[in-house]
Amino acid sequence: MKAARLHEVGKPMKIDDVPKPKIGKRDVLIKIKACGICGSDIHIAIEGTSKVGYLPIILGHEPSGVIAEMGEDVEGWKVGDRVTPSPAIACGKCYNCMKGKGTTICVNKKVIGLHIDGALAEYLVMPAENLLRLPKEIDFIKGAVLIDAVATPFHAVNSRANLKLGESIAIIGCGGLGKHAVQIAKLAGAGKIIAVDLVDEILARAVRMGADHAVNAAKQDAVKAIKDLTNGEGVDCSIECVGLAKTIDQAVRCLKLGGRAVAFGLSMEPITLPPPGIYVRSEFSLLGSRGAEIDEKQKVIDLIAGGKLDLKETISDVISLKEVNEGLRRLHQQEGYPVRIVVDMEK
Repeated sequence: MKAARLHEVGKPMKIDDVPKPKIGKRDVLIKIKACGICGSDIHIAIEGTSKVGYLPIILGHEPSGVIAEMGEDVEGWKVGDRVTPSPAIACGKCYNCMKGKGTTICVNKKVIGLHIDGALAEYLVMPAENLLRLPKEIDFIKGAVLIDAVATPFHAVNSRANLKLGESIAIIGCGGLGKHAVQIAKLAGAGKIIAVDLVDEILARAVRMGADHAVNAAKQDAVKAIKDLTNGEGVDCSIECVGLAKTIDQAVRCLKLGGRAVAFGLSMEPITLPPPGIYVRSEFSLLGSRGAEIDEKQKVIDLIAGGKLDLKETISDVISLKEVNEGLRRLHQQEGYPVRIVVDMEK
């Protein structure tokens, strides 16, 4: 089969001919129809801040497709079923798996396209328990990105920030993940949504998606602007989608007393917090958030299929597998401010 493999960090991926993977008794072989290119792929392939399990490795963790083969112990599925697999394979045995948090924080978790071969290929093997059914209302292109680009902010807003009806929220960084965080906060009944970014075009998109206010942090003090928009109090919660020390600092300092900040942007940059006297007396919370659980991903699918969550501005471009390096470059350089670029395996 054809596959896009990373041989060396910082070098273009190669389209290689590799053996089609073999399935185990509880696995399925998925004929990949589409695979999204994520910011995490940039961290892996270009920046090297996320370390892969081995080289060369097939990248890609946002797939959709159809079942091509099934292991003998697989039940409840049939060849030809439309699916999108959850990309994190949990061990099922560690203390977090026992608490139902295996998809997000399994101690021994393996993520396709990071720890093991991923989905930028013609075929992918996954455990049957990782499958989610893709309804006919969702095409394969959108079905590829919902599993990560939409489900990750869904987990951050609903589970980690625990956004309540009528609460105010600031979304800091409104690109690929932040755009969806705005939509999800709107669906959750946020009383006031403040979008923060450095680019007017991205902020305009956030407003179209449901943000009540837009703050350009390149032109004004973001924390002051948020406080001014909330009668000097700050927001009930904030979602940080960038992963930089400066933006995490903003996410904490823009909170009202007792507020909650959730960070799920990735980088290796150390962060700082307000002095203990301020942090403690204010009862601020700074929470990490990673991925989403299987049931949350199913909720995302239901919202999209039901027309409640609109992905019309999510897909910035659709490319072929041979164009994958160009797609990575455009996403890395933010050429045209893409949300998601998707590889169509049949293009």
